[in-house]
Amino acid sequence: MALGFASVGVASAQDADAPAAVPGDQLPPGQDVSDTVIELAGWIVATGDSHGYPFVIMDKAAAQVLVFGGDGRLRGAAPGLFGSAVGDHTAPGIAGLALREIPGRDRTTPAGRFVGGFGPSVDAGRVLWVDYDSAVSMHPTATGVPAERRPERLASPSPDDNRVTHGCINVSPEFYEAIVSPTFERGGVFYILPDEASLAETFPEFAQSRATAQRADEAHASADRN
Repeated sequence: MALGFASVGVASAQDADAPAAVPGDQLPPGQDVSDTVIELAGWIVATGDSHGYPFVIMDKAAAQVLVFGGDGRLRGAAPGLFGSAVGDHTAPGIAGLALREIPGRDRTTPAGRFVGGFGPSVDAGRVLWVDYDSAVSMHPTATGVPAERRPERLASPSPDDNRVTHGCINVSPEFYEAIVSPTFERGGVFYILPDEASLAETFPEFAQSRATAQRADEAHASADRN
């Protein structure tokens, strides 16, 4: 299973003897999770940054969505579709625009830490808001525009064709119903890795902790050599 090692690394913060179990592993066979994602998950659990709420880490470059329970255990991982434009910004006033009115350059999935949950929308009923102010939500893949081939893009083993949305995050209907919806019924925290911005800009406390750990490792390695 592609995420076995990630599950063990994060779960160890809660119970070192617990078996690794990832019931919703939908990542393509052989597709790894980046060290940054694994380290961020461990940091979130170790520092309590999600305050006991479930959380999700989204890696836009790898087109991956990893869902964790409030206990820090990995509940599932799957491919995701993200904004067609590369970038981490949110254009001013974008929440008030119809989808067809959003300029191509502003169809980004913003990077950062967001606190969200289920709530009403104007035209889509009850949705899982990632960031209400920028109208970014997570929802099942739709087939409303056949030319966009969203289900096919999601099923592709490569992340290169997963940039197609107006900014929202799409996952498969099965993953959404089995993993996402029940996990975030009472809300949670959403961490979206950047396309272009640095980790220090996006997650400053995590980046500082990571740099401190790296310096300590280098110091220990130097002492061992001497």
